[in-house]
Amino acid sequence: MELFQVIEDGEGIEAAILRSLPARAGQEKRVSERHPALLVVSPRAATRGLRLPRQCRTALLPGGMAGVPPKAASAVSYGASPRDSLTISSREGDTLWAALQRELVTVDGRVVERQEFPLALEPGEGELTALAAAGALLLLGVPPEKLGPSPG
Repeated sequence: MELFQVIEDGEGIEAAILRSLPARAGQEKRVSERHPALLVVSPRAATRGLRLPRQCRTALLPGGMAGVPPKAASAVSYGASPRDSLTISSREGDTLWAALQRELVTVDGRVVERQEFPLALEPGEGELTALAAAGALLLLGVPPEKLGPSPG
């Protein structure tokens, strides 16, 4: 499992990622604070200017983030703008439809094609928080069909 780091301000993104990662026998969930394979920056962390690592392999950033982003081999933006790589298509009650506007490459090198997929919103969870967690999971190799609401 790849090393990742979440820079957030109490939004629950790291907890959502850890809950949703598939358990692997004999492996603990690995969070890194030095040169992560994946760096996830939350919406509030971006606006508050929280300190970021200087480099990472892949960065998941809120669209329009001010400040200096870390050095990264690739960057994926998320937000409400059509210019963002991962954006909101629509919302139906507690289901958010996310749109991957362009293909992305996971941290282990697999390609995820453009598509729309549903996300379940937890009570009180913000849309951008859900989008950030989903983007991180996609980049960590979780298929989009595993991110949607549970059937039933």
